Amino acid sequence: MSAKGMDGEWQLVLICWGTKYGPAEINAQIRAARAGAHPPARVVLITDRPREGLAPMVEARAFPPEYLAPELIRGGCQAKLAMFDRRVLPADLPAIFVDLDTVVMGDLSRLLSACRAPQEIALLQSAILPFGALARLVCRLSGGRRYARGNSSVVVWHPAHCGFVAERFWQEMARHPGFGIKPLRADERFISWVAQPVMRAVPRGLAVKFPTEFMFPWLWFGRAYGALPWVRARREGLVAITLPGEEVKAEVLLSLPEGAVVVDRKGRRMEWSDRYLGPVRQRLLSRLRADLAPEDSGRVDQGRADLPGAEGQGEGA
Repeated sequence: MSAKGMDGEWQLVLICWGTKYGPAEINAQIRAARAGAHPPARVVLITDRPREGLAPMVEARAFPPEYLAPELIRGGCQAKLAMFDRRVLPADLPAIFVDLDTVVMGDLSRLLSACRAPQEIALLQSAILPFGALARLVCRLSGGRRYARGNSSVVVWHPAHCGFVAERFWQEMARHPGFGIKPLRADERFISWVAQPVMRAVPRGLAVKFPTEFMFPWLWFGRAYGALPWVRARREGLVAITLPGEEVKAEVLLSLPEGAVVVDRKGRRMEWSDRYLGPVRQRLLSRLRADLAPEDSGRVDQGRADLPGAEGQGEGA
């Protein structure tokens, strides 16, 4: 990314509303991010309420109240678009956002490479049509009705250049109340649509969603695919894995016996074994155990007393 931050300076952005996640989960994710080779220079939590018990370096930023309308904090998660609002984040550093159900397993700063220029935005690729020249052509020819889409579990962008996303969202909401056009129905749909000319994919060798990467309709296919040398090599470099869905939450995975078969709501299957998942399973287990261990607030700051920080209000999601 061509911006202040090429030497590793970046900010970690977390978003939380409601009560699903508490300070222990938030602090665990911060610890993991700060354990990387190039830790964030700043940690910002966009929140709906004050929260006690957060790590001292967290800078809490309140949601602008309009993002907390009930219809924006439901399944479409449009409230997450506050990360692009010019009133919310400092604009001096590139930003990396990860959902709170994302397991950080390495140096998150490597995700900055997803954007070649500060005007670009990177998401996890989630549809067959990939981001790129072909998708931009399809979008133009279809009048914006067809476009490549991503998943917002992981987002890379520079706040100084991407405020247009939030501004356009509110413009379109005024024009099409009640989510009258499809891109308004989910945050990731809208980001993909409005920023299609500058969209990039987060490399699959750096971050994935667990079900998309490891779960398939047939176990034999998952075993064969995972055994391919280039797939094993790519997976060994993963720095972040998102665990969406109740079937693959951290507590569930930690409780599974070796060889257990997991089926998600889409009928995709996975065998919880080293044979099926390769070295990723042990790396994931190690990180999950560390994240769910009793919190030691001293571990958060250990060796990082030089980093900027401020006591802040926490937020819940």
